[in-house]
Amino acid sequence: MPDYVLTLKELPASEQPRERLRQLGPQALADAELLAILLRVGVRGQNAVQLAQYILLSFGGWPGLQRASFEELCRARGLGAAKAAQIKAAIEIGRRLLLAAPEQRLQITSPADVANLLQLEMSHLQQEHLRTVILNTKNHVLKIETVTIGSLNSASIRIAEVFREAIRMNAASIIVVHNHPSGDITPSPEDIVITKQLIQAGQLLDIDVLDHLIIGQGRWVSLRERKLGWG
Repeated sequence: MPDYVLTLKELPASEQPRERLRQLGPQALADAELLAILLRVGVRGQNAVQLAQYILLSFGGWPGLQRASFEELCRARGLGAAKAAQIKAAIEIGRRLLLAAPEQRLQITSPADVANLLQLEMSHLQQEHLRTVILNTKNHVLKIETVTIGSLNSASIRIAEVFREAIRMNAASIIVVHNHPSGDITPSPEDIVITKQLIQAGQLLDIDVLDHLIIGQGRWVSLRERKLGWG
């Protein structure tokens, strides 16, 4: 006889995630309980909380769910397009809240922070996008600005455009990010030339260029970590 698993509705009210959220607030819930609220139902042999625990473990927690593509989520056991969309929407809401609340702005402490912020979206773009992550003196994200769309080369990029929004916002620094639709994250000679030009311009404008990241499909590279463009 197969194991019998209680559904969430069959659990005592005090153990149901939605009831616990109502009584105690969302901060009291474990990660699996929060995800279970989005999933609503489980699968054969697992209720929604157990399924949520399995999904979080499979993807490496919330960061892994953020990095996973929509298609990868759809293929996961117990998900599908509707639940994958709910998870992606919830994670994006959280990301936008971080950017929208000045007192709780995301602080950039490493290239990985930038990659986690942008990789999910930019790794699937069909054209090259150049973006700037605009920071204050404490490396809090003020804004993410799309500067250009299309193939990047020194002729097509106007240095002034890269810094325009940072100047307007009286920013302390920027991090430049662009994607390679091919998925190959190897910096090109042109990428290195552009990086050097941006660093020099930033020194004149008193706006530090902290890094230049290239994002591919599920991978990224920091030019500063590789000392490409930085002497």
